Amino acid sequence: MATVEQHPAETDNAVAEAQAPTAPDTGIPVENPATGETVATVPDLGAEEIAQMAARGRAAQPQWEAYGFEGRARVLLRAQKWVMDNAQRVTETIVSETGKTYEDASLAEIGYAGNAFGFWAKQGPVYLADEAVKSSQILVKGKKLVLRYRPLGLIGVIGPWNYPLTNSFGDCIPALMAGNSVILKPSEVTPLTSLLMAEGLRECGLPDDVLQIATGRGETGAALIEQVDMIMFTGSTRTGRKVAEAAARRLIPASLELGGKDPMIVLSDADLERAANFATYFSMQNAGQTCISIERVYVEEPVYDEFVAKVSEKVRALRVGKPAGPGTVEVCAITFPPQMDTIKDHVEDAVQKGARVLTGGQQAPGPGRFYEPTVLVDVDHSMKIMNEETFGPTLPIMKVADADEAVRLANDSPYGLGSSVFTRDTERGEAIARRLQAGAVNVNDAMINYTVLELPMGGAKASGLGSRHGAGGIRKYCSQQAIVVTKLAMKKELFMYPYKPRTSKLLAGVFKFLYGRGKRD
Repeated sequence: MATVEQHPAETDNAVAEAQAPTAPDTGIPVENPATGETVATVPDLGAEEIAQMAARGRAAQPQWEAYGFEGRARVLLRAQKWVMDNAQRVTETIVSETGKTYEDASLAEIGYAGNAFGFWAKQGPVYLADEAVKSSQILVKGKKLVLRYRPLGLIGVIGPWNYPLTNSFGDCIPALMAGNSVILKPSEVTPLTSLLMAEGLRECGLPDDVLQIATGRGETGAALIEQVDMIMFTGSTRTGRKVAEAAARRLIPASLELGGKDPMIVLSDADLERAANFATYFSMQNAGQTCISIERVYVEEPVYDEFVAKVSEKVRALRVGKPAGPGTVEVCAITFPPQMDTIKDHVEDAVQKGARVLTGGQQAPGPGRFYEPTVLVDVDHSMKIMNEETFGPTLPIMKVADADEAVRLANDSPYGLGSSVFTRDTERGEAIARRLQAGAVNVNDAMINYTVLELPMGGAKASGLGSRHGAGGIRKYCSQQAIVVTKLAMKKELFMYPYKPRTSKLLAGVFKFLYGRGKRD
């Protein structure tokens, strides 16, 4: 089994240990990876500035909590409309800093945000409503028992570069709906979308300092963890461990969405045309720079050749390059510069160990940072491309004897984020899904679980701790509070001082009657 090293959804130094003061801030240039042009410069904030932001956020939080669910929901619903009204502007901002296609920015980012604002505005009050609790404990009979969720206070979010709206700003939405103030540290590679969204929320009536954007490099993220009441991190497993350690030292909660090497299993009875279309799209969408993209495929031997032929033909037809507008290219730029080195290394390692490249396999020539859509065969688990996260437009396809071998190989990974199974027998597909060690499994589909905000999205093994979405996706930004209300209050309870033999025997008899009866075999 491979060791956990790479997951490029955040720079490896995102929460580096605090170092000695650096030179005066000269700003961080933001590059368009499709052209190489610098499109903006943002501040590189230090620990003192983060501490000041934290103080302002804490001061603003009680007022925001006092808005109540209804008041906070109104702001979120205004923001939902703001995103739709400003979709073109937001899309262009995303494209300018990530090099995405317009479709990737619109479908996976704008569509997600529009849904998320409305979802959390509606479901937040449901998930966080007071819960009446019933107890079998005789000593609390007649008392009112309530489980309450209260906001933690100041939430820190450290976001990735691959989805600056969905996976970075998107984590702020439930945290805000829960009544917290938030400091978002976006990736230094793609900070502009977060800044724009903060501007939009201010226009929608969000009070000052309830949401603040802390631009900066790794030291900024490290400083943020030292100031907040909870940290939400999306990024590499290696950096996630550092986040967890820093949070543990302060005894604050941490939710981590980390690396993935998501397998796809194609059984011999699958609809091969559908399977090939999904393998092509969900391995190449966003140039493969998605934590739950299809990164490896296991195909049963009887249909292997046909499946490979279909996928190779579809991948070979994909257009790569700088988008000139909607519908002009399919595969976008490599957003993070060091990621190109990882992609090249994984492909070269596979070829050196016997893999064959059926299409692609090289960095695309010309301006910008692009890699050709690549299909590899004759692969095995000795190769990096089968056991380390590539995060690029590559698709290694491996032949297996049967479903049992496919499951064994799919589980032979330190990661466990997403996976998929393709078969016409949906009952068998679901049975196989239950054997896969992954936070989410799709049968005859891929990645669709991320759009279902009612379901949790989280990883197994080294793919993370906690989850986003579902009830847990907003409750994690709260602490649980137990409330017991005694309505019919006597001057003294039966079990109180002074102890008396008769009372003690009576209580012992009651407990034996309640808990000592019945057979145990």
